[in-house]
Parts: sequence; C-alpha cells; structure tokens
Amino acid sequence: MEQRRAGFAEMLTREIPAGVSTHPTKLGGRPALELTHEGQDDDARLLYLHGGGYIVGSPDTHAGLTATIALQAGVPAVSLDYRLAPEHPFPAATDDSLAAYRELLDSVPSQKIVIAGDSAGGALTIATPIGARNAGLPMPAAAVVFSPFTDLTLSGGSIETKDGVDPIFTRASLEPFVEFYLGTQDPRNELVSAFLADLRGLPPLLIQVGSSEVLLDDSVRLAARAGSDEVDVTLEIVPRATHVFQNQFGDQGPADAALERVGRFLRAQLG
Repeated sequence: MEQRRAGFAEMLTREIPAGVSTHPTKLGGRPALELTHEGQDDDARLLYLHGGGYIVGSPDTHAGLTATIALQAGVPAVSLDYRLAPEHPFPAATDDSLAAYRELLDSVPSQKIVIAGDSAGGALTIATPIGARNAGLPMPAAAVVFSPFTDLTLSGGSIETKDGVDPIFTRASLEPFVEFYLGTQDPRNELVSAFLADLRGLPPLLIQVGSSEVLLDDSVRLAARAGSDEVDVTLEIVPRATHVFQNQFGDQGPADAALERVGRFLRAQLG
C-alpha cells in the first residue's frame, strides 16, 4: 500500500501556481494544508477533499488543483488529510470530513463555506453536507464535484459501455477500492453511494465529468437524484474527457475552461 501511495503521488502531483502559499495546519482533529493568495476573500473558505479511491492521495498530491480552484474562486482553501483505508475503512473518511466542516463553522459562516472534491473526494463532498444536514448543521453555500465516485455498488451502465474507452478504470480495477474501503459493509449506505441518498436540502451543486469515463453514470444519476430532490444542480459532461481531467490544468484546454466555470459558479454562490 505504501508503494501504491508513493506511485500515485509521483504520477499525480502538479506544481502549485505562482502566488499561492501553503501552510500545514489542523482541521477537525486531522492534518490539513492551508492555501492562501493575495486578493482572496478572507471571510470565505474552500474545503477541498482529495481523490484517490479512499486508499491513496493527500492534500499534497492535490495541492496544485486545489490552489487553482482557490485562485479562480478568489478564496483561501484548506485541504483535509482524512484517514485512508484499508487501515481506516468507512466511516472514518466521512467522520473526518464532517468534523472538519463542523470546526470550520466555528470561525466561518456557513454561507461563506464551499466544498469541492474529486473522485472519492467528490463522494465525500456530497456525504459531508448530508451528514451535516442529518446533524442539524447549516448547509455550505455550494458544492463542486469532479468525476465523483458515487456508486460503490458498481451498477452504472457506463461501467460496461465505457469499458475500453476509459484509459484509466475498468470494473475490475474499481472493485479493490470498494473492498478496501467497505469490507463487508453495505455499499448502498447514503454516505457511501450518494446516487441513492436523500439529497433534499443540499446546497447548489456543480458536477463535472468526462464522457469517456466508466464512472460517467455516477455523475448522471447523481444529478438526476439531486434534481428529483429539488437541489439546484448543474451537470457538465465534457466530450472525450477522462477521469478528473481538471488536473490537466495549465494548457489552455478543457481543464482550464472547466476550472474557470467552477470559479464563476463558486463566486456566484458566495455572493
């Protein structure tokens, strides 16, 4: 597992854009990375939840992407180092993300907090406001998810129809993530598979996904569920894009355009 985590970090880590400073901190009892820049709205905060299938990844691997979102939105960010499986299976990650949000509420008004995440972190980005709602906490201003892993039952049709199109994942490659994270626990839990969850009362939601992903239906069905539950939801499907294509920022291509749209969405929701 340590070799897997090191390989993921080497493959994924991108340079942090100029003008952004990083500082180690703690949030909700967990290590975290704070990212700040000039011109930011000091009254607001972006909580970022990194991807990695619940078993790899860290705030450092996603610092470049987090910083780019923070710049686009004009806010400081904090990226959470939540506990990873298999050492810490469900519900450790959801407990950590909710604890982080709860602590943020001590210093930042809910209407000035936005949450974003990719892949497994995208699922946590949905699970966090669900948990907050169930605990009677106020909702954040908005949530943004990139290629969220919202169906751990692996029942989406795109698992099959995009097999061979997706250059990263197949059903077989996704199954170990589910096993490491859940073990024998129910994949239909609303904090695990958000496309099955009651999403009523959640904040405005922006979903971005690539058309070439086996996880395409995780986003499509999440958007359908959100719309059915009266959530203000926007679904963007980017043609021929792959899993978390936003991490390819910096080449003036689809990733940069998508992140510009994220910035506009978050600024609008923050008022």
